[in-house]
Amino acid sequence: MLIETLGAARDLGRLKEIAAVLIRHGFGDAVRRLGLADALERAGHALNHEHAADLARLEPPVQVRLAMQELGPAFVKLGQILAGRADLFGPEWIAEFAQLHSRVPAVPLEALRAQLREDLGGEPESVFARFDPEPLAAASIAQVHRAALHDGTEVVVKVRRPGIRTVIEADLRLLERLAALSETELPQLQPYRPRELVREFGRSLQRELNLATECRNAERIAANLAALPFVHIPAVVWAHTGERVNVQEYIGGVPGEDLARVEREGLDRTLLARRGAQAVLKMIVEDGFFHADPHPGNVFYLPGNRLAFIDFGMVGRLSARRREELLQLLLGLVQREPQPVADVLLDWAGDAHGAQLAQLESEIEAFVDQYHGTPLAELELGQMLADVTTILREHRLALPPDLALLIKAFISLEGMGRGLDPSFHMAGEAMPILRQVVRARYRPRELGRRAWAGLRRMIAGAGALPQDLGRVLRRLRHGHLRLDIELAHLRRVGDQIDRAANRLALALVIAALIVGSSIVMTVSGGPTLFGLPAFGLLGFGGAVIGGLWLLRAIWRSGHPHDEGRG
Repeated sequence: MLIETLGAARDLGRLKEIAAVLIRHGFGDAVRRLGLADALERAGHALNHEHAADLARLEPPVQVRLAMQELGPAFVKLGQILAGRADLFGPEWIAEFAQLHSRVPAVPLEALRAQLREDLGGEPESVFARFDPEPLAAASIAQVHRAALHDGTEVVVKVRRPGIRTVIEADLRLLERLAALSETELPQLQPYRPRELVREFGRSLQRELNLATECRNAERIAANLAALPFVHIPAVVWAHTGERVNVQEYIGGVPGEDLARVEREGLDRTLLARRGAQAVLKMIVEDGFFHADPHPGNVFYLPGNRLAFIDFGMVGRLSARRREELLQLLLGLVQREPQPVADVLLDWAGDAHGAQLAQLESEIEAFVDQYHGTPLAELELGQMLADVTTILREHRLALPPDLALLIKAFISLEGMGRGLDPSFHMAGEAMPILRQVVRARYRPRELGRRAWAGLRRMIAGAGALPQDLGRVLRRLRHGHLRLDIELAHLRRVGDQIDRAANRLALALVIAALIVGSSIVMTVSGGPTLFGLPAFGLLGFGGAVIGGLWLLRAIWRSGHPHDEGRG
């Protein structure tokens, strides 16, 4: 029965609300094609179609935004994430998603009191020297109250709304099932990867529900930015922090959106823009752990032209490999070199084949090449990143979620910098940091570390080879071995196997030379060199030369674009 497919009986009431809102906002056809209307009517729930005709006259992006706003916190948060997916949606959709906000009426303190008493171990008025009953701000998941510790420290207390986890978890269950149905019943939505989007959204929202996670993120970023004395991250009061409440230092600077006050207080707007860019670029390029929403509402300006970042509920993470790819992409954009940009974006897109791949590569190269000869100070890096994601969207290709979040952060950062200083250019600020990171990667110590890591992987792979081969032979004996070969790439696969076999053979030869030379060194007699058996020394020398060649080959295999240009 479809109701069983869509969810348990406990979610039926919420499902009715969602279907009714969708119909009211002009999505009745989608509801019917998904089978929701018939299933709900069989379960005894009638859907209200009142005002549907009027709302259906609105443009689709507006309809979706209004529906999300009415559906509540989970859907508002989903829209906020989609606002950063310029690779999936056009400008008119992004503009509507960006209007979604989660400001809702505050929960009265008396409705929070029982939860606060349980989490804090006492009444808020006794735990704190002062606790303001009126919140500073209220959003869909939590609200913030100002307070003071008994030692006089000014703090903010962030409190999760009672019962919000139950509501959001029900919405996530329904969204997952609706996403699976939509990919089957509405094939035109498949390029948008509904299930992948919902999974990404669910992980992000679950992290945001745990208010202690935000504090751990803040402390990690504070440690990473300790070398920048002009950046301040609020301190966490762990004694009063848990899953449903957190307490952090109060920041009393100038809000990022209050540029008139920045002027009145005599702060240097140009310096603030540069310092903000340096901080965020360090988080992204060097640390791989960054504030994913650096808009003016999450930034405060402090005396001495310092900055404070708040609200680390949404952060981005980049693996070492992603940072390497990002470095290549940004350097290609800043230095106006189209081939590295095309290489990285084609790797990220991943789903293009054949003629589409060739056309996409051609368009990316033409896009970057148009900036050749443009002065660095005139490049708009955020806009360039937005434009290349538009190219991917036109080819119905989507970026991985971590990269979409990254590009959103870049665009937000450049917009905030331009707001402070109209002459601000992200490319000019990024170039010194990019060069510094490149130099750091090729220091002898770093090269040695990567070479040693490559050698360890090689030795571990060689050691696991007999077991892997045994597993393959067992599967072959039982008829369970399956080979998936794409003929269009057969030659490339063959070349890769050939290179791997050559390296493995060389590794075995090197191992044999080391073992044989060690034995020869223990045998007396025969020619000597420097007082040692000559054949043993020659064997060790050959092993060293072969090992260096093998390390170079492994390193180049991890940098295929360098190999292709070399």
